Amino acid sequence: MTRPKPNSKKHRGAVDFKKIRRKVGRKLPPPSNTTNTEIKSKAIVLPEQSVAAEKAGFAVNKKGLTLKELLQQTSHHNVKVRRDALVGIKDLFIRYPAELKLHKYASLEKLRERIGDDDKVVRKSLYDLFKVVILPGCKEDNQELIISLLMPYIFNAMTHLAVDVRIMAFDFLDLILDFYPPSFSSYAEKIFQNYEDILRGNQYYLEDKGKLKDALAGLVRCLSLLPWNKGETDLHNKGDNGRRVLHAFDIDMSTSSNGFSCIIKKLKDLVPVLINSFLEFTPLIHSMESLEGKCFGCMSSILQSIDLIVRSISYGTDKDSESPCSQGGPDVAGLDVTISSAVLKKIIPHFPLNPVHHLSERDYDRLLGLNLIIAKIFFHLNEWMSLPPNLLDTFLEFFENAMLGKLGRAAQPGKAVWEEHLVQLLPFIPKFISHGTSYWTSRLLQAFTQTFRESKPGSLLKLACLSAIEDMLTPIQNLLSMDETSNPENLELLDALLDWIRYLPMLLIQLGDKHPSCSQVALRLQLCIGQRALLNSSLVDMYDSMQYLLQDFYCTCQEGGHVSYGPFLRLPRESQELSLCSLYYFSYLDLPILKSLACCCLSADLDPYVLFRTIEILHSAYRDGHIKIADYLSVFITLVSRFKVSPEISFAGFKHPLCQTLKSMTTVLCSYMTQMGDNSLVLQMIEKAILNQIPQKPSLDNSCSLLRMLVIVDSKPTRLSEQSIIMLGHHLSEYMMNAVQCIPEGGDEQETPSIQSSAQHYYLLPCFFMFDRCHKLMSLVLKRMGSAITESSFSPISDKCTQHTWNSLIRVNAVTSVLLLMHKDAKLQQIMSLFNEDIDNIIQKVLSLQSSERKSMSIEERHKIQCAFEQLQILTE
Repeated sequence: MTRPKPNSKKHRGAVDFKKIRRKVGRKLPPPSNTTNTEIKSKAIVLPEQSVAAEKAGFAVNKKGLTLKELLQQTSHHNVKVRRDALVGIKDLFIRYPAELKLHKYASLEKLRERIGDDDKVVRKSLYDLFKVVILPGCKEDNQELIISLLMPYIFNAMTHLAVDVRIMAFDFLDLILDFYPPSFSSYAEKIFQNYEDILRGNQYYLEDKGKLKDALAGLVRCLSLLPWNKGETDLHNKGDNGRRVLHAFDIDMSTSSNGFSCIIKKLKDLVPVLINSFLEFTPLIHSMESLEGKCFGCMSSILQSIDLIVRSISYGTDKDSESPCSQGGPDVAGLDVTISSAVLKKIIPHFPLNPVHHLSERDYDRLLGLNLIIAKIFFHLNEWMSLPPNLLDTFLEFFENAMLGKLGRAAQPGKAVWEEHLVQLLPFIPKFISHGTSYWTSRLLQAFTQTFRESKPGSLLKLACLSAIEDMLTPIQNLLSMDETSNPENLELLDALLDWIRYLPMLLIQLGDKHPSCSQVALRLQLCIGQRALLNSSLVDMYDSMQYLLQDFYCTCQEGGHVSYGPFLRLPRESQELSLCSLYYFSYLDLPILKSLACCCLSADLDPYVLFRTIEILHSAYRDGHIKIADYLSVFITLVSRFKVSPEISFAGFKHPLCQTLKSMTTVLCSYMTQMGDNSLVLQMIEKAILNQIPQKPSLDNSCSLLRMLVIVDSKPTRLSEQSIIMLGHHLSEYMMNAVQCIPEGGDEQETPSIQSSAQHYYLLPCFFMFDRCHKLMSLVLKRMGSAITESSFSPISDKCTQHTWNSLIRVNAVTSVLLLMHKDAKLQQIMSLFNEDIDNIIQKVLSLQSSERKSMSIEERHKIQCAFEQLQILTE
């Protein structure tokens, strides 16, 4: 029996595991036995839990961040966050300055970490933050503490591997030194060490000359802060109204043996590095068609640094002065040889720097500036040792051509560079003159004189020329004292000095009041010349020739009485003082210059202090025989007769500052007149001049001053001539009536009667002295006052009283007041008893005036005349 066949369909369907085909990239479903761990929850919102509520009361920037949050973000790993944080801090400090005051030290401790940041924008933002906000806001705080917080991080950034970070660190250093210059003294050695380190590696970034230029410019500023370079840097700041702090070293610290020798050692190490850097640029002058601005800036800073270092070492090796060289040991003493040999071998052979191809005028001017610095370095070296004569001739010829402008300085920027560096060369002129540089003396003097005359008034070059002339006065005086004027070179020197002296007054007029600092230097030079002329007869004629040219500097009196004032009145008081002191040293002062001075003294714009100082100096000149007595007295009379006082007609005129000035000036002049010798002779000289002024009816104050001058030199009995007594008798009555009218007793409610009486007494006192000395004069005055009561042509002698109606009532009151004041004086009361007839005549005229039947006189006026009559009767009792 056969086996049956299996069922094929059943075999196909009986499969234990079914294979599932999946598409590539499709996510597999989770297994069926997987536990679902998903957690679903709703947000929980709590009331008053927002971030804004947490910052309430805190200062925030525009983005709502506090200072704490911003400071934390400055350390973020993301560059953009650090940048935004610094910008936010700047915004917050500007909006809330109090935040900076409260958290400055904490902010500095955090922000200083970014000085060495790898990102350029972060460093630049930090620099701006320090410069604009933080450092200006900390001026009144402990600056030393602030510097101590920042300097370690700046020095750390100077050793960074990235060149950009190292260069930027020097920018931060410049900012710190500008903020607080004295900090330089504590870090000088380390600063110079870092400059040396970065300049030694300049081959790595020589292609980026802008970075090198900034670093070298910072080195120049640091070297300028050394105290022994102060004199040179001061010259550049003479035109500034306020001088910056140009040096940071304390004198004791700068001259200490350890500090000085260490600094000089660092400066010595810098010189070869700077010279090598300069030599790397010299091929560019010959290869480039135009001198790039950055290259010029680098070369200029290198040479300026070498020059400042040479000056510093020259200070240390000066054997003629008490300098630290004697304390610094042999290392300091031998520095001059090392520096000199390096400069002479590597830099001087390239002098002058001339390109092979044609350059523009601007590039020629730039090269001129570099050559001038090299010349300056050479001249400093020449002071250490005797350099080869042919080399010295080369530099002196260059110096001469530079002063004469033969080296191409057409472009305006180049002219500024030429002037800036030529200023630093001019101080060598006196040294060459004093050493007698053979035939170069004449050539240098001519070139210098041309530069002095052609330089712009008020410029830095003009100031340098004035300073150089002042320095040359000493060798000139030495030559004159040794009687070596027969030497042709010495004669040329004296001719040059005469040319400078004659030009000085013209320069003062050109300067005017637009350049007060330059005018002050010129006036100081004038004073120095005058002081030396007093000791040297050969300079007297030169100095005396200046006074005729100085008239326009003070004042010019033109035809028609017009006065044209010069710059003297508009200059500061210190310059006016220098100008007045220089007048004393003229061997004589002629009348024209005295008239100019008198006109200045009469100006209302002149400070009273300067007025009295002028009088004092003129008196000193007269006392030493520099002014004729007639001219001197003429100045006195001019001052008291023409000095303008207050024109108001009131007691305020007596209190006016100008009236008080005239009163004080008259007192001083009267005191000087009593010191002139025989008063009778002085009276003879001034009597006619004063009496010629009185008929011209000057003001009440001026008339009083003139009378005081007469009285001070007169005596008892009077020495006045008969003609003078008659003339005074005619005018004194009007003067006295005018005085009591301008200062009426009880006329000012605000003033006490005693003060008013003292004012009246001041004006009448000179007349009282004259009456005591001359009874005839008193008789003439009494007769004249009697005539004044009925005389209609009688008029006041001063414009002050023109507002009063000059009628009979006013004349009666005036006469009555004068007589009562005379009666109160004990001496005059006795004298008046001798003239009862004249007084009775006055009383009768008053009585007849009262009893007259004039219809124009009112009852009130008749009553006032009756009161005056009753007061006058007291005089006859």
